[in-house]
Amino acid sequence: MKSEKSENLKNSENLKNSENSKNSKNSKNSKNGKKRVSLGFCICFALLFLIMLAVLELNKNTLLGFVLLICGGVTAFLLYSKVLSKGRGLFRAVFWPGWLAFFALVLAITWPPVRTVKAVDYKNPVKTEVVHVANGDLQGVVSEDGKIEIYAGIPYAKAPVGDLRWTEPVEPENWEGVLLADTFAPMSMQPVNLPIYDSLAQIIGYHDYKISLKDNYREPVSEDSLYINIWKPVGEVKDLPVVVYVHGGSLKTGQPWYADYSGEGLARSGAIVVNMGYRLGVFGYFADEELAKESENNTTGNYGLMDQIFALKWVQNNIAAFGGDPDNVTLAGESAGATSVSAICVSPLAKGLFKRAVLESSTVAPVSPTHSFRSFKDALSSGNNVKKAFGCENVADLRKVSAKDLVAATETEHHVTVDGYVLTKQPYESYLAGEYNEEAIMHGYNSDEAAAFLIFGGANLKNYESNVRGYFGKYADEVMALYPASTDEEAAENWKDIWGAVFFDYPHYCLNRLAVKNNIPVYEYWFSKENGRLGPWHSGEEVYFYGNIPAESKLYDDYDRQLSDAMKNYYLNFAKTGNPNGSGLIEWKQNTASEDVMEFGANYGMIKEAEHELFAIMDKMQGWDIK
Repeated sequence: MKSEKSENLKNSENLKNSENSKNSKNSKNSKNGKKRVSLGFCICFALLFLIMLAVLELNKNTLLGFVLLICGGVTAFLLYSKVLSKGRGLFRAVFWPGWLAFFALVLAITWPPVRTVKAVDYKNPVKTEVVHVANGDLQGVVSEDGKIEIYAGIPYAKAPVGDLRWTEPVEPENWEGVLLADTFAPMSMQPVNLPIYDSLAQIIGYHDYKISLKDNYREPVSEDSLYINIWKPVGEVKDLPVVVYVHGGSLKTGQPWYADYSGEGLARSGAIVVNMGYRLGVFGYFADEELAKESENNTTGNYGLMDQIFALKWVQNNIAAFGGDPDNVTLAGESAGATSVSAICVSPLAKGLFKRAVLESSTVAPVSPTHSFRSFKDALSSGNNVKKAFGCENVADLRKVSAKDLVAATETEHHVTVDGYVLTKQPYESYLAGEYNEEAIMHGYNSDEAAAFLIFGGANLKNYESNVRGYFGKYADEVMALYPASTDEEAAENWKDIWGAVFFDYPHYCLNRLAVKNNIPVYEYWFSKENGRLGPWHSGEEVYFYGNIPAESKLYDDYDRQLSDAMKNYYLNFAKTGNPNGSGLIEWKQNTASEDVMEFGANYGMIKEAEHELFAIMDKMQGWDIK
């Protein structure tokens, strides 16, 4: 019996050990399986979480969005781990869609708010002395280092809204008390991108994106945007040269306070800088016969240009109060801003409002301007299409359409035209007739103007020839002989060079020859400096000319800063006297042969302009007849 009991006990212990071993093995397998799932989950969750954080940052969502996402992420992770340990497969199936839905909710409820842009970025800014202008008293603010006074958001015309939409600009109302001019007005009405789109453009194009907690907002747009901004040296000054700058953006986008062309850099060197908002797109360049009949000047289609000329008149009447010399005004612009300057140079409305002109990367000087310009007939036809698109039979109906809806028509309505009032003839014809406003010209273009415009529309060997033939027609063989291509790389590079020459380089060549014909002193540049940021792409020269390379930026080296100092000094000398040359600078010769240009690049000095063979073909296409 004892032996049998002992045997039973032994069997029982063996069975228990076997079960313990089996349970241990199952537990180990379960733990290993859970570990494998948890590792995969952790990797996926972490990657998605980082992407979500990046989206919030790039989209400029508010700080609350980051807080909600982090709290939600911790909660979701713990909940997933706890429920998963109980083997609830249904929860696992709905987890990822639920997590994405939560993120979409966070994205929506913390969308960046619209916020105006302050003239200075420090707390309790110092105010300037009170300045009196025609419409009342105003005060600006002083830069943080105490060297620059900024006056932002000064009305120079009445808001062009309601019945004033598509009319000539009207004098603003007088105001009571002291206007605090410390905030930039909204951008003129224009299509608005998602904030994430602008951030990606900053990364891809400019390479200088910065993570910040101060930029979690969207900048406002409005039809009510006819305001002037002024930068000047601090304190009492007198008879300083004045630069009036017109911003670019294809006459359909843009804003006056962008850092690259801020007036601060030139103001630090002794100039007064003025810029302005002006009507853009369909609000600035829509043309209609009914509007022409409404106008006492029988004009339509150039409202944006009229705004700029109205701002020049404001400068004549008021700039002395800020220490500027109204008899020493230089009108400047880049891209579409230079298109505007080019048109204003031959507008009879602008006679006597400025002395000199600076045109960066655009003119409307060719016989047939290659961009941002159209015939009056085409302008009227396009205007009729706009009315049809909105189901409007007349202008009164179209004025009732909200600005938010109407802005959709901007893509077709952003061209200067010969309206018989602002422009009485083609600019080319005005110069032939000796009808122009400027006493001296400084102008030029960049070595890689086309790069930004062809990021998604470049050429390859397959479409290169068709591209050339599509534009040059019967002259295509001559162009192909100048720019042969046997590889995709050659085709892409050639098309980029041709595209840039047609739309940017050639118009400057035309302007230069018209200036020489009229004995206007003319100085031309070619910007070719590579750097870690925008380089010689379209608008890359601005931060150099206007003296605004950030001191802390590592995208520019010491040579870039030295080059910027030289370019800024040329600019200032030109604004002061009409001659860019001065002490310590390489001589910038007048381009009297329309081939001598100043290169601003790794090489700094006078060179011979390239592309004249292509320009000769363009002359034949355009019917240029000046010898």
